[in-house]
Formats: sequence, structure tokens, C-alpha cells
Amino acid sequence: MSKKSSKVLVAATRNPDKLAEIRQILSGTGIEVRGANEFGGVPVVEETGSSLEENALLKAETVHLSTGLPTIADDTGLEVDALNGRPGVYSSRFAGENATYAENVQKLLRELKDVPDERRTARFRCVVVFVDGRQSRTVEGVREGRILREPRGEAGFGYDPVFFVPEKGKTFAEMSADEKNRISHRALALQKLKDLLVRYFEEADHD
Repeated sequence: MSKKSSKVLVAATRNPDKLAEIRQILSGTGIEVRGANEFGGVPVVEETGSSLEENALLKAETVHLSTGLPTIADDTGLEVDALNGRPGVYSSRFAGENATYAENVQKLLRELKDVPDERRTARFRCVVVFVDGRQSRTVEGVREGRILREPRGEAGFGYDPVFFVPEKGKTFAEMSADEKNRISHRALALQKLKDLLVRYFEEADHD
């Protein structure tokens, strides 16, 4: 394995917004993060798991088997207390299998329209799995917040315009990418994995 290729990590996602966040969070490590759609023949993984952990592992193992490269995958859910933890594992398809970000947000706001502000608590939970064919590692990041009554902000993606972070006084969509990627659920999970990844690729370079 060449020195350059030993620094390649595949992110098992075809979502360009998610890939951009992962790349920014892992910037400065010297690791080249490539998306699943940058490789020919990688199958689209059906998220059939009943939990975030199951879906993340399914995506990571499938993409690793296809590329032969160390792979990370994440699955993220928005858990709204007033909806008994929904949409959870179905967050990306809350309004239907091919729902847009806006359609998911509107469905969420409709379901919460009669819920008072103090009961609109929610959290983003992100599970990230790393696999390389010999080992797997699972980490999790959680960011608490609450759901607003209408979208605010132009940045971010998904439910970011209605997910309000009290200690910051703004939604994810009102934050710069740099600010969000320091405090988000995905950032918290990947920070736990960062040291392992750096060590992993350093050892690969010396093999």
C-alpha cells in the first residue's frame, strides 16, 4: 500500500452535505475522505436496520466489502420527546421515501403544531461506525436542543433550520459551517473517533 493510498478513508454516504461535514471535521488529520459515489460498483445500501447502530454498521460493512478500504458510516436521527422519539431512525424519510429536506421539516412542524414550547425538546443522535475488515468501532454523539415553530437560517441541511441550540441562541442553520462542526452531534461522534483514525493510518504507513 502506497503512502498516499494508506491515508484514504471511505465515508459510506452519497449525501454531499454530510460528506462535506465529515471532511471539515476531519480536516487537519492528513486523511483523505472519499465518498461512496467516488468508487464504481458500490451498491446503494438499503437502511433496513431497526436502530441507528444497525444502519451505520450495515452501510460501513457493505461499502468496505465493495472498496476494500477502511470505511466509516454514520446514521443520524432526530429524536423528539413529544413524538416519543420519532422520527428517529426514519428521520431522512419522515415524509416519505424520497422526501426533500423541506418536506420532512414541514411534516415535523405539522405534528408539533399543538405542542407548547417547553415540551418541544429534542436531540440529534449520531452513531458512527469504523470498519476495516479486522475490527469495528462504534461511537456516538448527541446534541440536545428544541424544535422551533418555523424555520430560521439558510445554512446547514435537513432539520437544521428548526433545531434550536439554547446555549448558542440560534439554530444549526443560523451557524457557520465552522461553528456547527465544532458542536454538532456528528462532530462530537467523530471527535471520539479522530485519535483512533490518526493512529490507524500512522500504523498503516509503517506496515
